[in-house]
Amino acid sequence: MSAVVGAVERVRRAYARIAAADRPEVWIDLRPQAEAEAEAALVDARVAAGEHLPLAGTVCAVKGNIDVAGLPTTAGCPGYAYLPERDAPAVARLRAAGTVVLGTTNLDQFATGLVGTRSPYGAVRNALAPERIAGGSSSGSAVAVALGIADLALGTDTAGSGRVPAALNGIVGLKPAPGRVPTEGVVPACASVDCVSVFARTVDEAEAVLRLLADPAPAAPPARRPGPWRIAVPAAARLGTLADGWAEAFTAAADRFAAAGADLRDLDLTPFDRVAAMLYEGAFVAERYTAVGEFVDALAEKGGDGLDPVVAGIIGAARGLPAHRLYADLAELDRLRALALAELGDADALLLPTTTWHPTFAEVAADPVGGNARLGRFTNSANLLGLCAVAVPAGTVRGLPFGVMLVGRADTEARLCTLARLLTEPPVRLAVFGAHLTGQPLNGQLTTLGGRFCGEVATAPVYRLYALDTVPPKPGLVRVEADGAAVAGELWELPAAGLGTLLAALPHPMALGPVLLADGTRTPGFLCEPTALTSAEDITRAGSWRSYLDAPTGARGTAQPRVRRT
Repeated sequence: MSAVVGAVERVRRAYARIAAADRPEVWIDLRPQAEAEAEAALVDARVAAGEHLPLAGTVCAVKGNIDVAGLPTTAGCPGYAYLPERDAPAVARLRAAGTVVLGTTNLDQFATGLVGTRSPYGAVRNALAPERIAGGSSSGSAVAVALGIADLALGTDTAGSGRVPAALNGIVGLKPAPGRVPTEGVVPACASVDCVSVFARTVDEAEAVLRLLADPAPAAPPARRPGPWRIAVPAAARLGTLADGWAEAFTAAADRFAAAGADLRDLDLTPFDRVAAMLYEGAFVAERYTAVGEFVDALAEKGGDGLDPVVAGIIGAARGLPAHRLYADLAELDRLRALALAELGDADALLLPTTTWHPTFAEVAADPVGGNARLGRFTNSANLLGLCAVAVPAGTVRGLPFGVMLVGRADTEARLCTLARLLTEPPVRLAVFGAHLTGQPLNGQLTTLGGRFCGEVATAPVYRLYALDTVPPKPGLVRVEADGAAVAGELWELPAAGLGTLLAALPHPMALGPVLLADGTRTPGFLCEPTALTSAEDITRAGSWRSYLDAPTGARGTAQPRVRRT
């Protein structure tokens, strides 16, 4: 995430945007502008002194159940407030990277809800449709990003709170697997499965922030079987009732993955649905009572000032759950987890609508519990199953944002982000002429990065091809002033980030540069530095690397005499 302006100037623009947006319900505690500018001035000074701060020139919003030193942590309940002496580790890591925290944001009280309306600080209005909900519980954080106030924001996600508001406000919500980001300094909802999540406007920004937040993975990401991306996509009949037009929008998103070369396969959602229901309908809700139940009971006895009645009802209902029911649910969860992971199989991700509808405030008020359950239909299961997920925009339906979610096994957040870019960024084309061709030793580098074969191509007749002395063997393509010829190769499409990955790992003497094709167009392709051709064999007569390799061994050396170039 690169800064466009200095930190002080970015803070000033943020406060100007806060005033212009006039959304006071987004914030619980907003820092005085002078205080934020003073911190930003220190960031600018560190950068001027040569220090590398990857988040310098950015501003951040933090959900009100995460500790920010000097600001009350309320969890959306004034009577619960305490003043933390230090930042939560997640906040501290972002500040150390140069971001400036603007303040703490509104949420569904005690992070209990997916609507963003269960707060004495006010119901948070959607960034694009103020008559509709923002989604919760991380409502304020999502809207701060969607309105352009903050560059990034921290939320939490237990049942979908880092994903539903992202979808409803047209931004990116990245939820790591439980345990990847420290949850110290976070008021727990269900401590065993809570996650700190990231909101940003692009996948690249969200992934960059998560890299700064996350503890090192305990092991390498699960290995994937070579081949095209494999995405599990439930049939429309398995998705249940969606808002008008959403089923068609979801199909269109799946079709875009197919067009990018992904292998789509069906999946039975039944075990995922049953796990999702267990989060609130089973004994796991008792963990919410463990977190704040005694406080809620005591506040209710005093009249419940500042206590949301729906939240109090959900937490209070868990008070009498028997211990034997929890153990039965744990055993059932183990059984369903095995079924769900078996359904996922070797798929790189499960594609789902992030949520099922986008209600108005009136619709939520008419059915606060049932409406909330509909919002969490697809998100509730991920943390109980130990999965990670990223929610990304996938267009609009009737003028409102529509989003999809990619869900994957633990520690595959980077893989999910690569897949998400297939939806959010146009692919780039790459011409290959040697070891990256289909069936050649380095072709797996393209397929692993999400590459898709587009067809065979040939260069304009202005190139020569040489056999290089490398491991594995590869040719070098060089443009020449005279005596050029057409060279056959292949055209591939890659996510934009994949091309950058290839470039960063490209060994000498290979290079990426514009290649003139036979049809007159130019596309990025693999070229070779001319200085590497000393004693290389000119194999242009073969017409392609594949033809050279297929020629009898004895005939290869007669293609052209070796040349020396100085």
